[in-house]
Amino acid sequence: MTATPPLPGDFAVVRMGGRTGRLIRIGQFLNGDGFADYEHAFVHVGDGELVEAQPGGAVLRPLSSYDDRPALWSTGRVPLTDGQRSAIAAAARSYVGTPYSFADYLALAAVRLHLPIGPPLRHYVASTRHMICSQLVDQCYQDAGVHLFTDHRWPGYVTPADLAGLLL
Repeated sequence: MTATPPLPGDFAVVRMGGRTGRLIRIGQFLNGDGFADYEHAFVHVGDGELVEAQPGGAVLRPLSSYDDRPALWSTGRVPLTDGQRSAIAAAARSYVGTPYSFADYLALAAVRLHLPIGPPLRHYVASTRHMICSQLVDQCYQDAGVHLFTDHRWPGYVTPADLAGLLL
């Protein structure tokens, strides 16, 4: 956790262990993010709960699920109004059940490598309404009218390392 408890609407990035964490870390490296220490992201929605994208779909889980991992929180780093916090939390809750897709990682790689398949792949990924964890975080903020990135990138092009970069 942080010295200041997270508020609804705050997001966090954490390190993932195991094979999945290593694969995401390698993917982020190939994407140009370097070997970032953060491979997963989620949104705090209040009442001791978070929403996160998982391979089985976005889920609502207890915030305590990550008590054993150091988390880098947006608390105090991303200024939000109470209305924005409520809107972010509501958006996150609305995405529970949203499917996960590894095609998002292909879209990330295509855009970073300037491959010509980028725009059609982006359209396909957007049309499927699947989301990876960092995309879900950025989409929730955009739904609340908050743009985390000054370049106004598409949420599907956001990695956990990008989110961590905002906070470091």
